[in-house]
Amino acid sequence: MDIDRPNIEEYLTTDSIHKPQEKLLLRDLLDISPALTEAAGAIIDDSFTRCFKSNPPEPWNWNVYLFPLWCFGVVIRYGILYPVRVLVLTIGWIIFLSSFTAVHFLLKGNDKWRRQMERYLVELICSFFVASWTGVVKYHGPRPSMRPKQVFVANHTSMIDFIVLEQMTAFAVIMQKHPGWVGLLQSTILESVGCIWFNRTEAKDREIVARKLRDHVQGADNNPLLIFPEGTCVNNHYTVMFKKGAFELGCTVCPIAIKYNKIFVDAFWNSRQQSFTMHLLRLMTSWAVVCDVWYLEPQNLMRGETSIEFAERVRDIISVRAGLKKVPWDGYLKYSRPSPKLTEHKQQIFAESVLQRLEEK
Repeated sequence: MDIDRPNIEEYLTTDSIHKPQEKLLLRDLLDISPALTEAAGAIIDDSFTRCFKSNPPEPWNWNVYLFPLWCFGVVIRYGILYPVRVLVLTIGWIIFLSSFTAVHFLLKGNDKWRRQMERYLVELICSFFVASWTGVVKYHGPRPSMRPKQVFVANHTSMIDFIVLEQMTAFAVIMQKHPGWVGLLQSTILESVGCIWFNRTEAKDREIVARKLRDHVQGADNNPLLIFPEGTCVNNHYTVMFKKGAFELGCTVCPIAIKYNKIFVDAFWNSRQQSFTMHLLRLMTSWAVVCDVWYLEPQNLMRGETSIEFAERVRDIISVRAGLKKVPWDGYLKYSRPSPKLTEHKQQIFAESVLQRLEEK
């Protein structure tokens, strides 16, 4: 049976068609084994989906010797540690809110002292959060300082990355807007340290955020700017592509590498499957959150280097230091369907492969 050739030409360039008069056989066209092979390979080695999956540890407690110990551990974690941690966090919030309210209103005429006290209080409440997880965080390298024309970039595993870094230095962070009590904190308390919020679904926000970033890095008295250029949480085994915005500011880029040890709990936050409240609850009912943070050597744009190449070079530095695997994916694909151009490109490749096989016969 013959088949109309123009149906294939929709996906082919003019140069790809060498024999326009040759008839195509339906049985040859329906041989989709190459496409099936590629699809099977994509399923087996899906490096994109792997970046956003939490890998639960293998069960170790289902035998007569270890199960009683596991039950005893559950009683300790939920019956003793968790109530103590809730008490610690509650005391921290009482101290923070009472002090922050007093500082915010009583020192309204003295901006310098007010900003300094608010920075200290934000660092304090972040320390209470880390204490509520029994956080064991080891910092490597010099502590960040307030200087103009510098930006800090870090890999991103969870929103607790911000808390872990903030307890040492009051960073001004750029972050996605969140609903609920997290959004309330963003619009009230965290704005006191100069944080910048965006909504990834609104194109206008990108221009506004870009302008705010340029203005922020020029100020000598502004808090150090922290950006997570991946734009989404990745499971601490991989790094996805860095957005180039942080590398187009014309300032020094200071890389920060964060690596969580999964010995007691996986700190990865899958925002599609779990609210941040439940994520915090899981951390607070674990034994501890173990983490290493490296403040790496500052980097500057090299002569002849583009912002994209600069971003990739910094991603290499962070990935090597934290032992993470680089993958060539845009993290925003997690929130959207592939573009029509990508689909059409794959269709064209498939059509060309079909034509090539027919021409060989």
